[in-house]
Amino acid sequence: MFQDKTLVCKDCGKEFVFTAGEQEFYAEKGFENEPQRCKDCRSARKSKRAEREMFEGVCAECGGVARVPFTPREGQPILCSECFAKSKA
Repeated sequence: MFQDKTLVCKDCGKEFVFTAGEQEFYAEKGFENEPQRCKDCRSARKSKRAEREMFEGVCAECGGVARVPFTPREGQPILCSECFAKSKA
């Protein structure tokens, strides 16, 4: 059903293969768009996110330390990662 496709990375312009197995995985997960970046560019992009500056504040739920990727504003509650996960469940 699926066949390997050659795509062009939108960041570096190099060609990369979107394998039949990857296409099947995307279909199972319900992803509608094909990847736009090669593996190297995806990895570089992810590592940049990992280097994001984090800010500390007090968790509005438990009172513990909350580390967030934005500057906390006075009057707006923030949550630590555990309380944030609980609120999404």
